[in-house]
Amino acid sequence: MHRITGQAGGDSLIEMRPTDPFNDGMNGYHQHASSSTGSLQQGPSPIDKQKHSKDSVFFRDGVRRIDFVLSYVDDKDGERKQERRRLYEANLVNVGLELEIEDKSESDDGKTYFVKIHAPWEVLATYADVLKIKVPFKANDIPNNSEMPMNWLSTPFRLPEKIMHPEPDFFTAPFDKSKSDFFLIDDKDTFFPPSNRNRIVYYILSRCSYLREECGDRDKKGIKRLLNNGTYTAAFPLHDCRYWTRSKDANCESDRYSLYKHWAGFFCFFKEQPLNLIRKYYGEKIGIYFAWLGFYTEMLLFAAIVGTICFIFGFLTYDNNQWSKEICSEEVGGNIVMCPLCDKKCGYWKLNTTCNSSWQSHLFDNVATVFFAIFMGIWVTLFLEFWKRRQARLEYEWDLVDFEEEQQKLQLRPEYEAMCTNRKLNRITQEMEPYLPVTSKCARTCLSGATVLLWISLIIACIIGVIAYRLAVYAAFASIMKDSATSDLQVVGPYITPQLATSVTASCINFIIIMILNFMYERVAIWITDMEIPKTHLEYENRLTVKMFLFQFVNYYSSCFYVAFFKGKFVGYPGNYAYMFGSNLRNEECDPGGCLIELTTQLVIVMTGKQVWGNIQEALVPWLMNWWGSRKARSHPESLYSRWEQDHDLQEFGQLGLFDEYLEMVIQFGFITLFVASFPLAPLLALINNIIEVRVDAWKLTTQFRRPVAAKAHSIGAWQEILNGMAVLSVVTNAFIVAFTSDMIPRLVYMYADPEGAMTMKGYINNSLSVFNISAIPLANKPDDGENPPWFNSSIITTCRYRDYRYPPGHERQYYHTMQFWHILAAKLAFIIIMEHVVFLVKFFVAWMIPDVPSEVKARIKRERYLVQEYLHNYEVEKLKIQLSQNGHTDCTCPPMIYPSLPKHEMLSECL
Repeated sequence: MHRITGQAGGDSLIEMRPTDPFNDGMNGYHQHASSSTGSLQQGPSPIDKQKHSKDSVFFRDGVRRIDFVLSYVDDKDGERKQERRRLYEANLVNVGLELEIEDKSESDDGKTYFVKIHAPWEVLATYADVLKIKVPFKANDIPNNSEMPMNWLSTPFRLPEKIMHPEPDFFTAPFDKSKSDFFLIDDKDTFFPPSNRNRIVYYILSRCSYLREECGDRDKKGIKRLLNNGTYTAAFPLHDCRYWTRSKDANCESDRYSLYKHWAGFFCFFKEQPLNLIRKYYGEKIGIYFAWLGFYTEMLLFAAIVGTICFIFGFLTYDNNQWSKEICSEEVGGNIVMCPLCDKKCGYWKLNTTCNSSWQSHLFDNVATVFFAIFMGIWVTLFLEFWKRRQARLEYEWDLVDFEEEQQKLQLRPEYEAMCTNRKLNRITQEMEPYLPVTSKCARTCLSGATVLLWISLIIACIIGVIAYRLAVYAAFASIMKDSATSDLQVVGPYITPQLATSVTASCINFIIIMILNFMYERVAIWITDMEIPKTHLEYENRLTVKMFLFQFVNYYSSCFYVAFFKGKFVGYPGNYAYMFGSNLRNEECDPGGCLIELTTQLVIVMTGKQVWGNIQEALVPWLMNWWGSRKARSHPESLYSRWEQDHDLQEFGQLGLFDEYLEMVIQFGFITLFVASFPLAPLLALINNIIEVRVDAWKLTTQFRRPVAAKAHSIGAWQEILNGMAVLSVVTNAFIVAFTSDMIPRLVYMYADPEGAMTMKGYINNSLSVFNISAIPLANKPDDGENPPWFNSSIITTCRYRDYRYPPGHERQYYHTMQFWHILAAKLAFIIIMEHVVFLVKFFVAWMIPDVPSEVKARIKRERYLVQEYLHNYEVEKLKIQLSQNGHTDCTCPPMIYPSLPKHEMLSECL
């Protein structure tokens, strides 16, 4: 082990004395590592502190860059934690990292220590080789022909070239430490950008032990465990400058300032996103998210335009709505007495009381609905196919083409390595690697699946509770609003009906339940995913994604599925009503205008509520927490508010930071695809939200969060398959909504099959309502005394109407379904089959016509691979010539590849 000592004075130093012969490979880096993990000394005097500006991303020598920062606070459990920190930091220095400490007297709170970490060239080169980080070896000489015709039209939306493309374009290859002179290394201090540097350091931090090697406990390692047990309070890379001003150090970039100025401002909403700069500063994983979000928002523009046109069509045909005119007229709707909608507390009512809801329903339930449902089925295919092409282009431009294979082979999760004590031979790498036994894997998977099913069952139980609330409270609202159901001169107004009041309150309660269950399940999903011990980070994220999406799918969409496909479908008829689970709660009926308007209400409340609450939570909560946390530092001069303290006061971009963003957008995607036939304005609301979302996410990431550790990702991961699945499901759900929730099919059947309608829809309302004899209504279903309106006279009014197609009283098949019912059902099923086949046929044809990878990208990938091989070959040839020349064989003309099967030293021997 190493003995760590402190040195009195202004700066704390570390003296490393190797005693282990196996750890003597990097002594040159141990001797000058600045740190203090033993005794802690006071910092510089107040005079020195005033002279020295701490707003810097370099060590005190102004040369070595701070690649990572650890912070900790001494507490009552300090001895154990101090021992862990001492061993952990000694092991970090043991692998070549350089440390420098800031004493607690230097911090604003007077109790926080900061350990600054610098990775020298030798460490960076070693681990860049291990991680196969791609670096430039030659300037890209392939001409870029991606300019589109009439490109000048996009000039107002462009950003400056230095912002859009902050780095030159190079051919790249995985770094090989033994061939370092092959790569374009002008300056070793700047060759690896900060994003790669902090990625390498975090890789080391995640695998470094905090125990002695002889202890043999493989589980005791990694910064994540040290953060969880409180040994350290934070671990993060530094932002390069303050977001509102450029760095004063000429050697430091000001990418954060550029991002804030050109990307995070709301008034930049019409500008393109600087994706290359985002990738350079935050890494490919965050860059690919914003690329996807921006592309999704662009595609939403087309859906929003078409949806708005369909809504305008419904508005312009408002006055041609014959069935609403009949409902509202005194001659038709005013003379139709409807049967009670609930037992005991609901009285008889006239059809014209639903006049307003009928007009409102026409805005969304018209001929354009069918066209829009078909259009969205095609739109979602175009969106997914064009995104694949965009993603393929980014994979090439960002050197991610071969990333998935590297991810699977090299980057095992530290938790997996620590908890899997068994070892087996990897057939690909021919190296021993940890593995999880099949029995343990099956047991953990079964437990995980059972937990997911338990929570999904809990959601379904909550939804059933909301349905029971709807059934129970409807009678109460009907009793309270019985006057509003009979007259236009009521206190609550003509627009509030028991149906609307029940729907709105139930939707709000459902939204509150959704938020509570989300908060609880998020922690459960992380726990059960950790319990499964996934092998790689990619596998971990995919498993967590599936669990969270299954939960969110049921949580957000179950109420919409109920209204769309179950409400009003299993009601029965007067005298033979259906009840919920045999209770005294009668199943809900649809309004005579249909359930579509209620589905629209449910969709608007849940979708809009989620988006508004999400934006408030994302923007306001971090800002308030940062404002409160930095309240002391605001009174200090800038030169005394250190860069590491500024970032320490920011919020952590946690494990689920990007995951939550994806989940929010995918749930929104479900709302605008699965149920879009009920609300054509949904894409417009989503477009407005996403324009704000892009800038809110950019603003909070740039100003309110610590800089995340750069990570790679070649795609949006499991979300791609989820989007594909939802695209297929959306065709089915919209076909069923048009067929069974909308009144479109019954109207079309009446229009073309009933000669009395004569294409004018006159008489449709009377045709769609069945007749029931009031005297046959059982006592348990009859309204209580005083519940009926004043105009109701049982001696005059002997029948009531209800929404169905059944034979009237006195018919030999009274109360059985009429032939018209079966005609309509056949038409609905035929419509579903035709619509699904047409849309799926177009979808598959479009997907076949549009290749996933552009031909230009394929050619560039092949060209780059060819050049990499050629330049590597030429490099080896030149290297061989130099070696031969140094050995005095200047006249040797032996081709270096004549003995391809021989090792290099044998090939040299043969050549000589």
